[in-house]
Amino acid sequence: MASSTLIPVSEYLTTTYRPDCDYIDGELQERNVGERPHAYVQGILYAIFNGNRRAWDIVAAPELRVRVSANHYRIPDVCVMRRTDPADNIVQTPPLICIEVLSPEDRIHRMQERIDDYIHMGVEHIWLIDPISRKAWVATPEGTHKPANAEFTVPNSPIRISLAEVFAELDDMLTQA
Repeated sequence: MASSTLIPVSEYLTTTYRPDCDYIDGELQERNVGERPHAYVQGILYAIFNGNRRAWDIVAAPELRVRVSANHYRIPDVCVMRRTDPADNIVQTPPLICIEVLSPEDRIHRMQERIDDYIHMGVEHIWLIDPISRKAWVATPEGTHKPANAEFTVPNSPIRISLAEVFAELDDMLTQA
């Protein structure tokens, strides 16, 4: 739900929202978060990246503000940066990977707007994962497609994430809840 009053970007950047909101042309846009499958998949992916950060030469963070353009700030569920990227409080260099974990309330039109923002910023890898349907997609300027071999990968790097392993971990966590 967007606010009806436009706010300046300076106010957005100095205000704490719970949960944090995207900022699009002066409007706050709520993100769909908070459900157990969403949170678990977000945590699983973050743990994989964090556990491999040195070997993969990356730094990952959940829900980190990314300045995708002058008046657009997005908050990917998981943001993966190269270790050589500047350590700005708000990401301004295109991340290596932006991951969006879908919630039942997510709509294709709003997700496509997010994808377009990431593409225009220059994000190389945009991954979408739906914990309910157990499906995943890779978004590119040409469109979205299922990942080859049911793995998220970054070519010419050791980064490989098996979707079967992610969903098995999710199942284990859901049965323990």
